Amino acid sequence: MEQTRPEGIYGIPPAELADLPPEGIQFSPLILGSARLEDSSESSLGSMLMLAPPGTIERRYTLALALKALTPGAMLTVLAPKDKGGSRLAKELSSFGCTVSETARRHYRICVCARPIALTGLDDALAAGAPRFDEALGLWTQPGVFSWNRVDPGSALLVQHLPVLAGRGADFGCGLGYLSRAALSSSKIEQLTLIDIDRRSVEATQRNIVDPRAAFQWADIRKSGAQLTGLDFVLMNPPFHDGGSEDQSLGQSFIRRAAEALRPGGICWLVANRHLPYEAMMKSHFKRVTPKIEAGGYKIYEAQK
Repeated sequence: MEQTRPEGIYGIPPAELADLPPEGIQFSPLILGSARLEDSSESSLGSMLMLAPPGTIERRYTLALALKALTPGAMLTVLAPKDKGGSRLAKELSSFGCTVSETARRHYRICVCARPIALTGLDDALAAGAPRFDEALGLWTQPGVFSWNRVDPGSALLVQHLPVLAGRGADFGCGLGYLSRAALSSSKIEQLTLIDIDRRSVEATQRNIVDPRAAFQWADIRKSGAQLTGLDFVLMNPPFHDGGSEDQSLGQSFIRRAAEALRPGGICWLVANRHLPYEAMMKSHFKRVTPKIEAGGYKIYEAQK
């Protein structure tokens, strides 16, 4: 008797729109501890339920990985908000050779198809979404991670105004390691921990920063603080979007965790979009908060614990 193949889950689809398999394997790079879909053997999965990523290149890459991992005839269920890739799902799946059934519920598009025996266009989608070295950035990157194909203007502004840092520090939400790379130019730094909730970012930074003083954590800084204490400094360009919607609580969580991680007298360097109201939050957690510069729609603060 043929052994039942495991079921896969990518992301967390809304419970009212899809039933999650109770023993499904979670693959999302944004959910701590998840398996890497890239590592799944061909025809190893018996089904897949996916909340599709919003970015076109990332979404097609993820769909291609899922189809490759599914056994022929296995069912793939994919959903996404209409305005975040959902309206394109059926066409994208059809381009891979799938025969798609599509429904609409609560502003989502839900597509169901069986994995065909013959797939088309998979190699191109996999190549387009894979990690690559960007010559212009001088960094390893991948579609889907924060600011994957350009230097974030806020981070660039902070790099221009960072002092020479010393001691033990951390980069909260390190992305591709742009801030950390600049900070580590200081020989006075003893250790720098780079932390991000996106596994792909952590994997990229491990290639971008080859420095014995650098340590890496795949962690959600909002929940655990990554168990850091007694730091001399923290760098951050905190996110303020969750699933495409503005969420100021993200940056507020970063600020709280920075205050917890720093020693008395330690410094937090923060860059944020000018409209974000972080000042009151910072003043309630730090002894001194100093605006350093405001330019190009961004602002930089130095906050001392």
